[in-house]
Amino acid sequence: MLDKTQQKIFKDLQIPYDYAEKKGLLFYPDATDLVDVGQNIFGLSQYLSQKTALAWEKMVLASSNDDVSLMIISGFRSFEYQASLITKKLKKGSSIKQILRVNAPPGYSQHHAGIAIDIGTPDSRPLTEEFEKSMAFDWLVKNAKYFGFCMTYHRDNKYGFMFEPWHWALKE
Repeated sequence: MLDKTQQKIFKDLQIPYDYAEKKGLLFYPDATDLVDVGQNIFGLSQYLSQKTALAWEKMVLASSNDDVSLMIISGFRSFEYQASLITKKLKKGSSIKQILRVNAPPGYSQHHAGIAIDIGTPDSRPLTEEFEKSMAFDWLVKNAKYFGFCMTYHRDNKYGFMFEPWHWALKE
């Protein structure tokens, strides 16, 4: 349930209060047990929940043993940061309908809980479907489950998000 501050943000972003309920999205409060897992491909420090960080470290090590490079693009995002991403896109002229195919509304992103990782690899442009053709993606499809991860947004997923082969989350 959205509190008054969150309701104001939804109103400001032109997102109906019942949007998440209609899409079957789960609410994710901001994580409180964040661990620094190093810098992303852009040189910015990234954070994950403690449990996710441990699983991520093990998975990165295992993939490197198979000569596959997994790199973090994005980890934890706060409710406010998620709102700012949407605000920037609105200011650039995107409609809220277009944005919500790519970004979860604030409060409904797995990134808030520190359990989601947007993953990249050197042989693929970040955050593109091109990642699906990489060795890293093939490795993840075969092995991520052994570390507790799953790909959340398959093609034609029930949430209405675009296909995101780079978005993997620790199962809860």
